Amino acid sequence: MWLLISDSHDNLEKVDKAVEIAIKNNVSAVFHMGDFNSPFVFSHLLKGSYEFFGVFGNNDGDLLFLQEKAANKIRRSPTEVEFEGKKIFMMHQPFALEAAKSSQIYDYVFFGHTHELSIEKVGKTLVINPGELCGYLSGKSTCVLLDAESGKYEVIEL
Repeated sequence: MWLLISDSHDNLEKVDKAVEIAIKNNVSAVFHMGDFNSPFVFSHLLKGSYEFFGVFGNNDGDLLFLQEKAANKIRRSPTEVEFEGKKIFMMHQPFALEAAKSSQIYDYVFFGHTHELSIEKVGKTLVINPGELCGYLSGKSTCVLLDAESGKYEVIEL
């Protein structure tokens, strides 16, 4: 089981709730699609025993300090990740979204930035934007639990 989040924007209350969900569901990985904002968020995000994968967003400030606090677990966007036998394309801003979807070389494409939850299947590729964790723009704080083997998912509103 994986947990997908994006656009936390320093909302520590929502970050803590997402981490609780990850721990409760024994997730093996948390994927964050950017806009952490401040480095102090990582003392909250990295509390679990899961793997962590992240990409920088357009609102992330001090990239070097963010990277240090994240134990070097954030990559520039877009990036490719292979985990548990699955090929994943991650990005914050969806600049490469159409190319990634149409390539059909990825099992999963994850992105953020729009603050809008969206999930679509394109051929073999499941494309997910988990929406905004912070809840500031839409008024909804969402994340997605994903069973990477089956492709089944659950949208969770915090």
